[in-house]
Amino acid sequence: MDEIKICHIYPDVLNLYGDRGNVVCLKNRLERRGFSVSVFDAPIGIAINPTEFDFFFIGGGQDFEQEVLLRDLTAGKANAIRTAVEEEKVMLAICGGYQLMGEYYKTWDGRQYDFIGALDLYTVGSKKRMIGNFMFETEGINGPTNIVGFENHSGKTYLGKPLSPLGRILCGYGNNGEDKTEGAHYKNVFGTYSHGPILPKNPAFCDLLIQTILERKYDKKQDLEPLEDRLENLANEYMVNRLK
Repeated sequence: MDEIKICHIYPDVLNLYGDRGNVVCLKNRLERRGFSVSVFDAPIGIAINPTEFDFFFIGGGQDFEQEVLLRDLTAGKANAIRTAVEEEKVMLAICGGYQLMGEYYKTWDGRQYDFIGALDLYTVGSKKRMIGNFMFETEGINGPTNIVGFENHSGKTYLGKPLSPLGRILCGYGNNGEDKTEGAHYKNVFGTYSHGPILPKNPAFCDLLIQTILERKYDKKQDLEPLEDRLENLANEYMVNRLK
């Protein structure tokens, strides 16, 4: 069986609230199903070949860290990421990484930072932080599922017409605290404000990503072997009940 190749973009800078745990979780669930998995770290200064990988991950960071990355992105990574998106590679982007995928970020005092434009969305800063445990509903492998996570952002994100929200807010703020949307879904790209990290807390969502990776790679429908998820599901159910 072919190796599943993961590219972790900016693991040294964008790793707020343990976002690296998403890569650990995805790799673990693939390996438990018998797949060979490799992880390639792509920090500042390391180029990306978008055709080489099956899954791309970019985590969250502070506003200052996003500014630091802009020069590296314009030097080549932005083109690589845009190519991966349009070639329907599977990607998960969290918080600051999610914002970077959009057109721009405008701070509350009017400064604008142009981002990579891989997704038709933009973010506007506000003085109020949107912070706390939150929950949203999204479509999973077996129908609607509740996703729990932790959000901490002052940016309000608004989606363009080609994008669908990743989910509908049940508790918390989500994209902007106004329209009850959370995250974005475009082709095989999933963007969300959910730290946590999101995948260990939400095994059904992790398996949706895995199924998407395998179907994109092998060009046919994939039925995943069930895993023993008692502890993961208990953790998810605890937070769901707490946030209802």
